[in-house]
Amino acid sequence: MEQQRKMPSAKRQQLIIQKLKESARPISGKDFAKLTNVSRQVIVQDVSILKAKNEPIIATSQGYIYLSEHLNNQKQQIIACKHDAGQTKEELYLIVDHGVTIRDVIVEHPVYGEITASIRVGSRKEADTFITKIQTTDASYLSALTNGIHLHTLESDSLLKIEAACRDLRKAGILV
Repeated sequence: MEQQRKMPSAKRQQLIIQKLKESARPISGKDFAKLTNVSRQVIVQDVSILKAKNEPIIATSQGYIYLSEHLNNQKQQIIACKHDAGQTKEELYLIVDHGVTIRDVIVEHPVYGEITASIRVGSRKEADTFITKIQTTDASYLSALTNGIHLHTLESDSLLKIEAACRDLRKAGILV
């Protein structure tokens, strides 16, 4: 069987942009690596080069996404939360059940300053995937660095949905 040849970097980068623009879901570096017959690390480098060229690609816990124009119409609000790791699922569900996406998590580190991680959780399934990934990799939530205090950037097509999610978070004692 003949081995598939590696795709040239410029062509591979064009393919990454095209696939991300066409996809409604995140695409993992592993999937791109299989598609282009290179290592995942080569894909990480390609994405870094594309980002340096101002392509609006972000890495999430589910894979890479291309920030399309429709996201510009999204309403956003940053909220402050405090809870232990055991309440993470409740927090995420309370938000996504209102049709709101959790764009990121932000913590204020005493040495590094603000640390932001893109998580892009917009459904219970994505919340479950995120939590499972934390558990199976034995990673810690960023909020472990700040005694449970963290920020989230919330996105929705309606501020009313964000306000409803915040009401439920407040009732649960999660919203600061």
